[in-house]
Amino acid sequence: MNLRRVPALVVALALASCDGSRPAASQSPAAAAERAAERDRMVREQLEARDVRDPRVREAMRRVPRHRFVPAAQAAAAYEDRPLPIGHDQTISQPYIVGLMSQLAHVRPGHRVLEIGTGSGYQAAVLAELGAEVYTIEIVAPLGERARAVLAELGYDRVHVRVGDGYAGWPEHHPFDAILLTAAPPQIPRPLLEQLRVGGHLVAPVGAPSGVQELVVVTRTDEGLSRRRVIPVRFVPMTGRAQTE
Repeated sequence: MNLRRVPALVVALALASCDGSRPAASQSPAAAAERAAERDRMVREQLEARDVRDPRVREAMRRVPRHRFVPAAQAAAAYEDRPLPIGHDQTISQPYIVGLMSQLAHVRPGHRVLEIGTGSGYQAAVLAELGAEVYTIEIVAPLGERARAVLAELGYDRVHVRVGDGYAGWPEHHPFDAILLTAAPPQIPRPLLEQLRVGGHLVAPVGAPSGVQELVVVTRTDEGLSRRRVIPVRFVPMTGRAQTE
């Protein structure tokens, strides 16, 4: 593992349940300016200093108020270089992994993007800031409902949240220009691969939760599917049908 790129084994636990906490309250102008400075520092130290080079991704992450996607008790640590608990021993992914996955997906304005594992809603917000129409599915109902409420409150009307098992994707809106999985299946579900547009990229952690997991990128070409490994990671398992197929 390249320790400069991954200072610790990346823990990106996104399929989490909610503890019922509300987003942080509205900020004063001074507090808002302080949060903006924290986001800028996060981007400079956690993304630019590593390998997240896409300026569009970095700018998107400067705009998304990450502190609004964590429980109020965790808001002060929202921009630190680590995952944070969002209830029931689960976490929101560290900023680096969100930036890296967004970069690997090659999202452009007008793209249609599918996310499996809404979690806190933060990754979906970043994708929306990149100009995508985002379709995101969360299997844990309270978590999905909370993410929907936060995204709506913040004005992300291009993010569509569905509660349910993401194994079969969202066939009504395929093909997708990019697909991101934020929980690890033992193998990538075939329906998700089939919903990827030619030229599109699927970014996913793959592997057993107690064993080796790798972040992989699958690209659909006219000839078929190509796959490359990126970095070792540790995600929560993708639950539901992905564990029985």
